[in-house]
This record gives sequence, structure tokens and C-alpha cells, in this order.
Amino acid sequence: MPSVVKINVLTVPAEQREVLEQRFASRAGAVEGSDGFEWFELLRPLEGTDQYLVYTRWRSEKDFQNWMNGSMRAAHQGGGEGGGERPKPAASGSTLWSFEVVQQAAPKG
Repeated sequence: MPSVVKINVLTVPAEQREVLEQRFASRAGAVEGSDGFEWFELLRPLEGTDQYLVYTRWRSEKDFQNWMNGSMRAAHQGGGEGGGERPKPAASGSTLWSFEVVQQAAPKG
């Protein structure tokens, strides 16, 4: 069974870039222990767009859905730092793309 890739496209205004990156850094390690998780990358745009890409790769769609309904939901709910009010979102929009891995390559050596 081929792996699945989920790419969350986040529209992030320039003044919120650092906030978004800090929030992801503060959650480092939150997804890595999830069953079926294979890879994560946060991609910052270099030019021509205000959209970040959040790339995750999963063993199966079921593993991704289990994470979405379990630990991801818990990580995105609740209060902000210190249990206070939830912080304002850094992204102004979000779109989720789904792909199935049909071919891959790794460096030789």
C-alpha cells in the first residue's frame, strides 16, 4: 500500500511569519510519535507567494485520520500559552491537499 502525503497550504501575512514558525517550533516532536507517521516539513516561501506548505507523509489515510481525530485535535484545542486565551491564528487561510505516493527516490550511497 502506498504512503499518503498531506500538504496543508497556509496563507500567512508577512507580519505573522515569525509567529507561525515559532508555534511550529514549540510543537516540535508532537507528530513524530504518531502511529503511521513518516515525515514532516514546514516549507517557507522564498518569493512570489505568502503561502507556507506543511508537508506530512503517512503510512495510510487511516493513520492520518487517526492522528487528525486524536493527538492533532488535542494539540490545536485548549488555551494559549499559560492556559490563557487562545492566541490569534497566524494563518489567514488553509487548504488541505492529498496525494498518494506513486514514485520516490532517495540519494545513492
